[in-house]
Amino acid sequence: MFRVILVMDIFNRSVVLAKGGIREKYRSVSDSSAVCSSSDPVGIVELLHPREIYIADLNMLQDKGPLETNTGVIREVSLRADTMLDFGISTPQDIDKALSIAGTVVIGTETGTLSAIKDAAYEHPGRISVSIDIKHGKVLKKDPELPDSPLEIVELLNDFPLKDLIFLDLDRVGTASGFDPEFLRKLVECSTHSLLLGGGVKDMQDLFTLNMLGIKGALVATAVHSGLVPPAVLSAGLKPDDEK
Repeated sequence: MFRVILVMDIFNRSVVLAKGGIREKYRSVSDSSAVCSSSDPVGIVELLHPREIYIADLNMLQDKGPLETNTGVIREVSLRADTMLDFGISTPQDIDKALSIAGTVVIGTETGTLSAIKDAAYEHPGRISVSIDIKHGKVLKKDPELPDSPLEIVELLNDFPLKDLIFLDLDRVGTASGFDPEFLRKLVECSTHSLLLGGGVKDMQDLFTLNMLGIKGALVATAVHSGLVPPAVLSAGLKPDDEK
């Protein structure tokens, strides 16, 4: 089954809608959503019934506000759906904190190191996912041990017991601008992990295309709130016969 994962960017305990990875320009999701009138994370989950959720804690990612700002609401969300959490992991203490409130921790190349990824993967097998963060066509990274090429990063991580790899194109987040099928096909071919795409998905046809490319799932927000991906897909996913 192709996984359709609802993205919730949470800032000050409310869901905001991403646009091109420019976090300071994010606005409350209720301002533009065609499917929900509230920006309350728990209310959105109870309305849309997603099977899986990806949460970006923007307070943590931007160093804005106390550590605990969104902890309570993230914990409430994780009780209602399988939740993966990204809040800018960089230390073992960060990983322990994230695992105490969500089922899966996302370590992004933007903030994480190769050694942190390796240690976490082996200490918590199947509960760590890695996000290969791309902006302006380049990998966002602070660790020189991580290669500049996404393909090389994928190959480097193949032996680690990760849950998923996420290819996150921040320039395309919230833009419904599509993706590069041939490049994604190359990523799939060199990866032993399930590969998820974040950024650029517009509608159901994009999901069908990703499925055919061998991508195992997509992170979606704008496509759901625009009404082009029905909320029902969030709970059911895509099955082999859905496109026929």
